[in-house]
Amino acid sequence: MKILARFLLIICSWAGTAHADEVVVYTSLDQVFSEPVLQAFERRTGIKVKAVYDVEASKTTGLVNRLIAEKSHPNADVFWNSEIGRTLILKRMGVLSPYVSPSSTAIPARFKDVDGYWTGFAARARVLIVNTQLVDNSETPKSIFDLTQSKWHGKVVMGYPLFGTTSTHVAALFALLGEDKAKNYLSDMYKNGVQIVDGNSVSRDMVVAGSEAIGFTDTDDVYSAIKAKKNVAMVYPDQDGIGSLLIPNTVSLISNAPHLDAGRQLIDYLLSEEVESALAFSESMQIPLREHVKKPEYVPSLSSLHTMNLDYQSIADRMESAFIFSRQLFSR
Repeated sequence: MKILARFLLIICSWAGTAHADEVVVYTSLDQVFSEPVLQAFERRTGIKVKAVYDVEASKTTGLVNRLIAEKSHPNADVFWNSEIGRTLILKRMGVLSPYVSPSSTAIPARFKDVDGYWTGFAARARVLIVNTQLVDNSETPKSIFDLTQSKWHGKVVMGYPLFGTTSTHVAALFALLGEDKAKNYLSDMYKNGVQIVDGNSVSRDMVVAGSEAIGFTDTDDVYSAIKAKKNVAMVYPDQDGIGSLLIPNTVSLISNAPHLDAGRQLIDYLLSEEVESALAFSESMQIPLREHVKKPEYVPSLSSLHTMNLDYQSIADRMESAFIFSRQLFSR
């Protein structure tokens, strides 16, 4: 009954403010995955969605800089971020406004801001993509720390760690290991000839093509290659160690949003079980944060994964120091 009541509340919320006819959303989730969701919202509510998408090479960072620049006169109502680190930075800079959606009730507390400035949903994980023609199954690395071994010299590729989920991953290592150990690890990777490329999709494509044996990327990138029957495998690293980094989507209301009611309606929709399930069944294979949400068999449940034990605020606290070190180490 509680679930039904919550569903009816959301539907009433959509119907009760149908007079709002436009909402502007900035989103860093790939357009191929986010656009169908936004179009479904348009059909459901009649509210026109104006979406601004990011590009692969500057994933998330470009939109974040734009939101900061527009802080005094915002154009966006909602920020749908495909990761979390920079959402926390926007909160700190006063770009966001609190909103606790009725759709978020069953989402675990670790994925919600205590002050209501952001809510997480539908996560990806940082994983390794392995070319199965170049790496024997018995040799497949189980940990990111294996990749500093000499046998992987010049055989690993990673996105430029100033942007997107790669930068969040590096900041998470700073938070979890401590800065000295994280810097030593990255320096060892550099000495071992890790190749730095523009983004996760480039990392995936190079492993698929066989020009590199192993790459850092996200679950959605690997799944698309597996579905295309490429000779690759997905590894959730460090299941017996520090765990894999889980990166939820986050959604936030923009402070002084020009279309406040429509923005709230869009957030309610994005946080619905319907959207979380749709993203799980899509090629982005997002992992639902609610255990009871319907998903395909190949998408792991949250409870089946060993994930990094850290709070997301600690990642945001290390973003700047991780950025500065990565820029110096991997300058190009």
